[in-house]
Amino acid sequence: MNLPNREKAHIPSAKLYDYLLSSSHSVGKSKAKFFRGFGFNEDSARLLETGLLSIAQTEDVVNLAASPFGTKYTVDGVMMTPMDMTVNVRTVWIIEMDEDEPRFVTAHPLPK
Repeated sequence: MNLPNREKAHIPSAKLYDYLLSSSHSVGKSKAKFFRGFGFNEDSARLLETGLLSIAQTEDVVNLAASPFGTKYTVDGVMMTPMDMTVNVRTVWIIEMDEDEPRFVTAHPLPK
């Protein structure tokens, strides 16, 4: 199954800069270490955004789960890094109750 309304998927910029790329965020710092290790930084945040959105728009949902806020969708995929390498990433998106646009929740290395 595809992510519902995948063409409307969006990532708030704070999720990129203050979470995925933040080495001081209590939860995001491990993700920042991962993404920065592949060359992502504030200057390449748009490339990170494009890669994450591409996964949401082209890959199949591998899991969905109801939450108190809406439905969460897990989508795995591969994206290009600034170091011209590919990396396997698990992304999570939510469609909140009474909404129809998937909003980015998190991303991390795809478990082996």
